Amino acid sequence: MNQLSKLTCALFLSSSVIPALAQEEHAHWGYAGDIAPAKWGQLSDEYAVCGSGKNQAPVDIQSVVKAGLPALPVAYQTGGEQILNNGHTIQVVYQQGSHVSIDGRDFMLKQFHFHAPSENRINGQAYPLELHLVHADQDGNLAVVGLMFEEGAANALLATLWAQMPAKAGTTVALNPAVNVADLLPTDRHYYRFAGSLTTPPCSEGVRWLVLKHPMTASKEQIAQFAQLMGHPNNRPLQPLGARQIVE
Repeated sequence: MNQLSKLTCALFLSSSVIPALAQEEHAHWGYAGDIAPAKWGQLSDEYAVCGSGKNQAPVDIQSVVKAGLPALPVAYQTGGEQILNNGHTIQVVYQQGSHVSIDGRDFMLKQFHFHAPSENRINGQAYPLELHLVHADQDGNLAVVGLMFEEGAANALLATLWAQMPAKAGTTVALNPAVNVADLLPTDRHYYRFAGSLTTPPCSEGVRWLVLKHPMTASKEQIAQFAQLMGHPNNRPLQPLGARQIVE
């Protein structure tokens, strides 16, 4: 399988860009019962690393090594044109043209989606909502930028998204107007960094994780609206950090 094919497969599995296709070709997984996260590694050989991997995400961000990392350089533009409910999350598919620069490489933004409650934690603290921005470079390497939301003032861009998010799994809606995810980000874009994995099957490792230090706010009603639509928590439990270091 070439790099492009691997990337396509990984993005289908992590985001279910085409939900029906993913459900037909890959083992069904979820967040409760016999298909809950603790069982993912047993559902399919494709998902084996979910149970055996040593660099899995999410993690609790503690014992950070100071490395003087600069603020995250992002070049996002309006490009969120479709919103879908894939049964696991609400996701916005992004058009080409937006990227983040990491290690001298441009990682193109492919999609962003949400988890409630948060998957990662910061110093043991969980948040009611977490945003994941999924990127890939030209060689198929993945990078995910995480952003926490705490309860507070309503978020204008979330209001736009929530007003249009499909209630039925497997449904995609054209966003009107298209959105710029930069409007969701804090002004201070310093972050924690660690090596991790996709947080959904196939739990592929080698993912660059960058979790922004400063949370944004969402109203109690906005948080509840997402949770009610999902019908269940959609967060993978914390994974052992092992020998990995988290730097800032």
